[in-house]
Amino acid sequence: MGAPVVTPRWRPRLVMMVRLPAMGRVKTRLARGVGAVAAAAFYRRSTGGLVARLGADPRWQLTLAVTPDRSAASGFWPRQVPRVGQGRGDLGQRMQGIFERLPPGPVAIIGSDSPSIRPAHIARAFRALGKADAVLGPAPDGGYWLIGLKRVPHVPRAFPGVRWSSATTLADTVAALGPRRQVALIDTLDDIDEPADLARDHGRHARRI
Repeated sequence: MGAPVVTPRWRPRLVMMVRLPAMGRVKTRLARGVGAVAAAAFYRRSTGGLVARLGADPRWQLTLAVTPDRSAASGFWPRQVPRVGQGRGDLGQRMQGIFERLPPGPVAIIGSDSPSIRPAHIARAFRALGKADAVLGPAPDGGYWLIGLKRVPHVPRAFPGVRWSSATTLADTVAALGPRRQVALIDTLDDIDEPADLARDHGRHARRI
């Protein structure tokens, strides 16, 4: 047997915000157009694909931040992937808490609404944190699919005043970080929130085949 692999404490950490995929509890805007069964099935496929692709990369440690918190023990999630509860509050309060609770080192948080995320996107985000204080992955609707923070010398307050699910979400977050922090932007990726988003995503995949 070889020597055990030692994981350095400073290895970047990728946190994926997920919800237990119960029918009627996930992708509610999408469900209004395609139905609750199809929306939940899409969410399970999308989440499973992201975990499989991103969790296998040794360049970072993947952690799932789950809601409701009690579902961290659910057998739905892969046993080998660490899980934490998201905690209480709005999205900004929950993400701020995650940034503050994790051990030292760079951290990036993604959602589970962008099935096109690939390891190359995450690698670019962590490279950007080598020079910048924060990194954001924009979405076409004015939001973002990724936020990463270097967290030194302390964890910045990234979310006061952010208007969530709006055309100003990304701009509000940049403003909250303040003018003294260098913010890098990486790839723009679509979120799948509405039936039109899903149709556009299917069209892109059909053109690749």
